Amino acid sequence: MEALKGSITMITNPAVFAYIMKGVAFTIVISVVAVLCGILFGSILAMVRNYCTSKKTRVFQWLSVIYIEIFRNTPLLLWIFICLVFCPCPKALEHKMWGLSSAEVKLLFKTAVALILFTSSVIAEIVRGGLNSVAHGQFEAGHSQGFSTVQIMLYIVLPQAFRNIVPTLLSQVITTIKDSSYLANVATIELMSRVKKLLSSAHRYNGLNTVNVSDVFVLFGFACLIYFIINFTLSCVVRRMQKRKKAVPARRQEVMP
Repeated sequence: MEALKGSITMITNPAVFAYIMKGVAFTIVISVVAVLCGILFGSILAMVRNYCTSKKTRVFQWLSVIYIEIFRNTPLLLWIFICLVFCPCPKALEHKMWGLSSAEVKLLFKTAVALILFTSSVIAEIVRGGLNSVAHGQFEAGHSQGFSTVQIMLYIVLPQAFRNIVPTLLSQVITTIKDSSYLANVATIELMSRVKKLLSSAHRYNGLNTVNVSDVFVLFGFACLIYFIINFTLSCVVRRMQKRKKAVPARRQEVMP
């Protein structure tokens, strides 16, 4: 009981709590950046895969297919290590920022690139599903109104496609937040990495001058609770949006005579 009490005291230490919360903030930021960049690159990949079907552009379609299939069917951890070794870091990031050393900033950039590359391949397939849900007649209607193909994509097709895939995209955000824990394997400053560092120095904070089994359960249990709160909240949002989406057609049928 004394060991468990010391472990709980460690979590309630303001310095330790602030250190963990900073890791939570970095986890959320990394995940949001990965998803936003993934939506951008994934949308381009999805459009190329869907619409570059002519003889002149088919090579781009095949390149997008190769990219998507390679990244979707290989482990994220593999790409983290590959980017860690081969991905160059811009000189603008080779100095201290956000309270991190230059080495930590470079590490953060390289691992974020790996997460973005992996996430974009998954989101590309999600967006492609949304594009396929839009009737092809929308293109014909747009052309009849004098819109160019680019304008049809921007103002007609993509808005409808994204409206259909919002719940799925939020589900991917949940997956990305959980996948960010892989970054702890290369000592990036996200949540799980900070928990691992705290565990190695738990004897300084638990008042017992030794690392106990209870420290493992309390620290990783606390990290698990944080992940659960974030992801469960997003899951509730997804379920609510799906219910609203199902309710709209039902209301329309009730209104129709």
